[in-house]
Amino acid sequence: MRADERSGLWLGMAAYGLWGLFPLYWPLLEPSGTGEILASRMAWSLVAVGAILAARRRWAWLRPLLRDRRRMLLLACAAAVISVNWGVYIWAVNAGHVVEASLGYFINPLVTIAFGVLVLRERLRPWQWAAVGVGVLSVVVLTVGYGHLPWISLVLAFSFGTYGLLKKTVALGGLESLAAETGFQFLPAAVYLLVINLVAGGGGTYRGHAGTPGHIALLALSGAVTTAPLLLFGASAVRVPLSTLGMVQYLAPIFQFALGVTVDHESMPLVRWIGFALVWVALVVLTTDALRTARGTRVAVRAETATAPAPAGAGASADVGGPEPVLTDPGPAPEAG
Repeated sequence: MRADERSGLWLGMAAYGLWGLFPLYWPLLEPSGTGEILASRMAWSLVAVGAILAARRRWAWLRPLLRDRRRMLLLACAAAVISVNWGVYIWAVNAGHVVEASLGYFINPLVTIAFGVLVLRERLRPWQWAAVGVGVLSVVVLTVGYGHLPWISLVLAFSFGTYGLLKKTVALGGLESLAAETGFQFLPAAVYLLVINLVAGGGGTYRGHAGTPGHIALLALSGAVTTAPLLLFGASAVRVPLSTLGMVQYLAPIFQFALGVTVDHESMPLVRWIGFALVWVALVVLTTDALRTARGTRVAVRAETATAPAPAGAGASADVGGPEPVLTDPGPAPEAG
C-alpha cells in the first residue's frame, strides 16, 4: 500500500470513528432538548462550513447553483430529509436507544440497494437478492424482539437512503452540499432558537441557569463536530479506493452498537442478538459478493488491456489496471448521527 493510500485509510477510519462516537457527544448537551440541540447543530454547522469555505475561497460553485432551480429544490429536500435523520438520531441517543439507532446504519446499505431497484431500476445479482432477503428477515425477528417495528432504525435507514439518493442526483461536493443544506436549515433554526430562548418559559438553555459558558460552547461546538469528520472523509476519498471506504463505513455503526451495549448497558435479549446477527450475515454476503465482482472486473479489464494492440510507435503494452471498483458505495459522507 502506497503512503498516500495508507494515510487515506487512517483518515477514513478517523472520519467513521468520529461518527461512531457521536453517542458520547449528544448527551453532553443536556439539559437542552432535542429541538434545541438539532437547531443549534443546523445553525452552527453553517457557521463552521462557511468559515472553511471562506478560508479556502471556494465560492465559484454558488452562483451557478443559485441559478439552477431543480438542484436547489433537490437540496431543499435533502435538507429536510437530513433534518429528520439528525433529529431522530439525537432523540434516540439521549433517550437510551443507541443500539436501535446503530441498527439503522447497519441496514442502510440494504436500503440503498432497495432504492437502486425501485427508483433507479437497477438489476441485482442473486447474492444481492439474498442479502436483501436476510435483511428483511432480520427486521421481522427484531420486530418480535422489540414487540414493535424497530421504527427508529427504519426511519434512520430510509431517511439516510433518501438523502443519499438526492445527493447523488445533485452531484455537489460534500462541503459545498453541507453549506447549501444548512443554508436552508439556518433561518428556521435561528428563529426557533431565538423564540425558545427569548420568550419566557420557552425552555431554551442559552439563557438562565443552564446557559453557562461551557454549555453554550458545547452547543456551538456541534457545528465543528458535524464538519470535522466530513473533512476527514473528503481527504480520505481522494486517496483510497471507494471499495476500501465501503468496508470502513461499518466502523460507525459498530462503534455505536458497542457504546450502546457497554456504556449505556442497553438490554440485548437473545432474540435481538439473533436479529442483529442476521443483519451482519446480510452485510457479509453483500460485501463478499461485491469483492468477488470487483475482482472479476479488474481481471477482465487487465485482460482486455493486455490483448489490445499497442499504439503506433509504442513498445509492449504495460499491465495497467482499470478504474478502481466500488465495493459498496459509501454514498454521501454520512452527516447523519
